[in-house]
Amino acid sequence: MTKRSDYRAVLESLPPEKWVGYLNAESGLPGPRGNIELAEAFADVADPALIRTCAESPDEYLATCGAVGFGRLLADGERHAAETLRVLAADSRWRVREGAAMALQRLGDENMPSLWTLAEDWVDGPPLVQRALAAGICEPRLLRAPDDAVRALDTLDRITASFRGMDHQSRRDEQFRVLRQGLGYCWSVAIAAAPAEGFGRLERWAASDDKDVRWIVRENLTKARLAKADPAAAQRVAAVLERAGK
Repeated sequence: MTKRSDYRAVLESLPPEKWVGYLNAESGLPGPRGNIELAEAFADVADPALIRTCAESPDEYLATCGAVGFGRLLADGERHAAETLRVLAADSRWRVREGAAMALQRLGDENMPSLWTLAEDWVDGPPLVQRALAAGICEPRLLRAPDDAVRALDTLDRITASFRGMDHQSRRDEQFRVLRQGLGYCWSVAIAAAPAEGFGRLERWAASDDKDVRWIVRENLTKARLAKADPAAAQRVAAVLERAGK
């Protein structure tokens, strides 16, 4: 048994009117870490109507549970689920945005082609939507197939390319900062899944004259998974980055 399965059993034993109270009692908030296992269990078994109600809640934890639950609604082919999840991906609350990324991963667990179809709709969206997409697809368990790893790299290329022509004022916006931070680790996940293809792409970005892009490359080079994937290639990217920063 896992915590997730334990929570699922508890939820299924409760009458529907007591679910929200239980979620609030076991949320782990206020505190440094929300109860992710409970949110996942909720997404497994909650009625679609309750998922939608929670997603609309002003309460951060309930809205996070709802966002995670939308992954199941997407996998089940619920109409308009993608549109609602996109709104949640741009929510002002960071836990809700994380819930949206988890929802994408849940969709990918069930149907990777559907995740890539959604990615095409989101990849050119605003920064917070792009960040949710990057975090959603850059999950190691989703990138075991070579084709999926390359598609993740393609997506990250497009998101990173969107920095071109972005003015200084836009880059000072909090949404841009969140996207940049996310790309600071997402590239390393995708490259570790397809190092032969990925390091070449990162090397090209390392030569960029864009300081924010070079920052993203530098952050990814600090991730142990890159050195483990191909130490020589990681050193080569670092050398290009150093030359570009001079």
